[in-house]
Amino acid sequence: MTTTTPPRVEAGRSPLSTWLFRRPRVRVAALLTLPLVWLVGVYIFSLVMLLVTAFWTIDPFTSKVKPGFTFANFIQLVDNPAYLSTSLRTLAIALLVTLLSIAFAVPLGIFMAKVASPWLRGVLAVAITLPLWAGYLVKILAMRVTFTEEGFFNWALGPFGISGPGFSFPTVVLTLAYLWFPYMAVPVYTAIRQIPPNLFDASADLGAKSWFTIRTVVLPLLRPAIIAGSIFTFSLSLGDYLAARFVGGSTQMIGSVIASNINLNPPIAAAFSMVPIVFVVVYLLAVRRTGALDRM
Repeated sequence: MTTTTPPRVEAGRSPLSTWLFRRPRVRVAALLTLPLVWLVGVYIFSLVMLLVTAFWTIDPFTSKVKPGFTFANFIQLVDNPAYLSTSLRTLAIALLVTLLSIAFAVPLGIFMAKVASPWLRGVLAVAITLPLWAGYLVKILAMRVTFTEEGFFNWALGPFGISGPGFSFPTVVLTLAYLWFPYMAVPVYTAIRQIPPNLFDASADLGAKSWFTIRTVVLPLLRPAIIAGSIFTFSLSLGDYLAARFVGGSTQMIGSVIASNINLNPPIAAAFSMVPIVFVVVYLLAVRRTGALDRM
């Protein structure tokens, strides 16, 4: 009959280390307690309270928030044309930013991973991640200076008789694409580097042209990376509003309406905050049906 001996405890351990060493479940609980407190006690609890506030009302005489339960705030989001158009406009901006990021990230990633020299690859990697080094407001103000009437865009294209879009809807899309492009470019570039070179050689040997190879070989393999990057660009664009405020002119986004109502009508602001959450959940469900999330 064999007997098992408990693991030896190294000499010099403190009493607490020895006690934790003999109790693995306690060690796991100690490691997870603080993250779970933050996730459940702060993040999820805040979202729950936001949802609860969306069902409250405003007293028309005192303008104070009254706890209760009503769907009037959500009905108003649908019935009010301004709220509905703002939601659709924000959704369109987020989708355009995502598509624009994909359109630039795929060819750039192929060039960096398969064509560029190591020196040029390093320079491009720094150029892609450089926006992440600067503050958010600094980047917003840089784009504002670029697209002013006397800014760099008009100065560079003025001799050709071309004027910039000014502060408008296209400028918001370009600004958000500039802000969130690294979140798309990095995973796409990483995925392209993992594609074996012999796949390109085999495609060329079979007579496929470059664009046909990209469409039939590269893009299917890049789908999980594109999906991962699109989750960031899509969700971050939905929640942004400072870009619309500084470079959008009269362009309104969901965040703009929430910011203007957070003090005047908190229940409406809370109800409107549910809209981007619903958009992201629907997007994730649609992505999950493609099976791309299973291959990440």
